[in-house]
Amino acid sequence: MTRIEVVDLAVRYGDTTAVDSVSFAIAPGELVTLLGPSGCGKTTTLRAIAGLETPHSGSIHLNGDTVWSARPKRNIPAEKRGVSMVFQSYAIWPHMTVFENVAYGLRVRGTSAADIRDNVARVLDMVQMGAYADRPSSNLSGGQQQRVAVARAIAFSPTVVLFDEPLSNLDAKLRAEMRVELRELQRRLDITSLYVTHDQEEALAISDRVIVMNGGRIEQIGSPEDIYNRPVSRFVADFVGSANMIEGHVTSVNGDGSLVFQTNAGSLIHAAAGKRDSTTLALRSSYIHLRPDEANTIAGTIHRRMFHGDFIQYVIDWPDGQLIVRRPPTELLEEGSAITVSFAPEYCVLL
Repeated sequence: MTRIEVVDLAVRYGDTTAVDSVSFAIAPGELVTLLGPSGCGKTTTLRAIAGLETPHSGSIHLNGDTVWSARPKRNIPAEKRGVSMVFQSYAIWPHMTVFENVAYGLRVRGTSAADIRDNVARVLDMVQMGAYADRPSSNLSGGQQQRVAVARAIAFSPTVVLFDEPLSNLDAKLRAEMRVELRELQRRLDITSLYVTHDQEEALAISDRVIVMNGGRIEQIGSPEDIYNRPVSRFVADFVGSANMIEGHVTSVNGDGSLVFQTNAGSLIHAAAGKRDSTTLALRSSYIHLRPDEANTIAGTIHRRMFHGDFIQYVIDWPDGQLIVRRPPTELLEEGSAITVSFAPEYCVLL
């Protein structure tokens, strides 16, 4: 059984189509991320599932029940869909204490005082906020507010939790820490989650599967490894991770099934597989070596070196223009140096 199923969903605002024929299903306990640039339709899709947006067509099913359908017409109110949501702004009530914020959803559901006390204590301990139960919410840091928002979302033990860019307001270090905490909590509670973000690193780090959206449509659905290593379109290759787009055409097929791709400047590159009519080869910057130890080798010169802490980014002049290469900070080479770039055929993706 699927926890969330979306079938041919379309959301329109006048003549503008925000979500166009989107379909996907999420299994129990799975964390799936909607990833894409601003305006791609990911948050609109999430809000439609929550009952906060009215679709134009299609259907939405939660835990096997139809909560919205164009034909036959059916629209279950948001408060009766049994899902919980964590907002980008956290939506913490500043006039309430931490305890009261988390208890609010339980109170409106008619939960007894004893059960409220036990459930709130349990979830606050889970998010490491047990010692802050009596603190006014207005006195919390951004990270603490985010933890309270998560505690409130899971307090009534929902089967589905929707996350709308919950970490975007945090600083980089805290955001990285909270990714780990959210993922561990989701796995421990076995909660089915749909997560919206425009941060590709975040999506790849926490997801079981990633749904890449662009212009209201789905470009690709797959595991983080599939999305990164086997993009199906130029948009996915360019949006997720750092990739070099090399123009040319396929000239021949080798006996082992690999393809020979000739760049516009005449360089020959061997690709493990791909479309024979491809005119673009995508090559991740982190899969390029600056020494001749792979099947594909081409001479170049280091044009620019930029230190990023965890890696060094090189801009390489080569016959087809410039190539972006990312190497560990231990591989320190001087600008102007003549080098040989090399890369394996399995990392050459023909689009």
